[in-house]
Amino acid sequence: MIIPFLDLAKQHQTLRSEILQEWEKILLTAGFIGGEYVEGFEHDFAAACGVKYCVSVGSGTDALRFILLALGVGPGDEVIVPVNTFIATSEAVSQAGATVRFVDIDPFTYNIDPGKIETAITEKTKGIIAVHLYGQPADMDTVQEIAEKYQIWVVEDSCQAHLAEYKDKKVGGFGVAAAFSFYPGKNLGACGEAGAVTTNNCQLAQKITALRNHGQSRKYVHDMEGYNGRCDALQAAALQIKLKYLSRWNALRRKHARMYDNLLDSDDLVTPYIREDVVSVYHLYVVLVSKRKRIADYLAEHGITTGLHYPVPLHLQKAYSCYSYKNGDFPVSEECAGRLLSLPMYPELSEDDIEFVCNKLKEAVKLYA
Repeated sequence: MIIPFLDLAKQHQTLRSEILQEWEKILLTAGFIGGEYVEGFEHDFAAACGVKYCVSVGSGTDALRFILLALGVGPGDEVIVPVNTFIATSEAVSQAGATVRFVDIDPFTYNIDPGKIETAITEKTKGIIAVHLYGQPADMDTVQEIAEKYQIWVVEDSCQAHLAEYKDKKVGGFGVAAAFSFYPGKNLGACGEAGAVTTNNCQLAQKITALRNHGQSRKYVHDMEGYNGRCDALQAAALQIKLKYLSRWNALRRKHARMYDNLLDSDDLVTPYIREDVVSVYHLYVVLVSKRKRIADYLAEHGITTGLHYPVPLHLQKAYSCYSYKNGDFPVSEECAGRLLSLPMYPELSEDDIEFVCNKLKEAVKLYA
């Protein structure tokens, strides 16, 4: 039995005719940049997230970077980032010219630990990026209370949390702005690269709209230097189609997660802890195990592909050697980095698939206990 970590082909088999029909229209009209498909998707995604504005961009990384640039972040500034996240979160800070201030994570949710944020705040701190990791929203009430206390902003990194909910409200509208990625493997994935910014701030939306298109207020009129960071019509058309199915796909992920939870009820591994006041969309289903490499190898021998999110905390990456961090600086992230294992998770998984994964995982855990 072969069970991949992710199977995008299955999803696109069912959507092939819908997507190709719209792509053919785009090919016939040659309306590749901007236009009704981009505007239509932006309208629909803003409505889905319960916000006023959505600005589509070229990637989730563009979304993060453009938010920071639009907020005026630059040299001499500091931005707080959880150390257990994909590097795009911190790259955006560095590429804006600012300094990254890492913070350790909560040992249960793996999101930023609000109890450690205040010790990282200095007079140079401009804001906090709260990452909704693996599809579970961060503790936004506490993060926002801290931000208000120190008069700094909060940006949501929602790249793994499309339509996730915190206290009955969709993510994407809590901070001053939120970044979403539509990388193909995301819950809402493009057929290439794409991303978006959501916000309720009109001026911020306007500035990001200009930044993504070489700083233009209208054609060949540049109010600032910008970037080529647009989402093309082909991606927008595919995303608009897929958005109609996203709630059902997320519900299937939650169903799969419940089955994983029930079948993996064991003292020898830790299944995801989900706060009672959130609705996770399970972009990833991540368990905590000992002797991870041996377990992952055992699963691979039986046709099961797993993932590591993330095997090296950002403060120990060569890219951040300039900060002189060392082992022991962020102990929770370091412990988790050596033990977290991501299991197959996508809407098209069958119950037989999940049962097979669980059986083999329990065999491996027992074998290497």
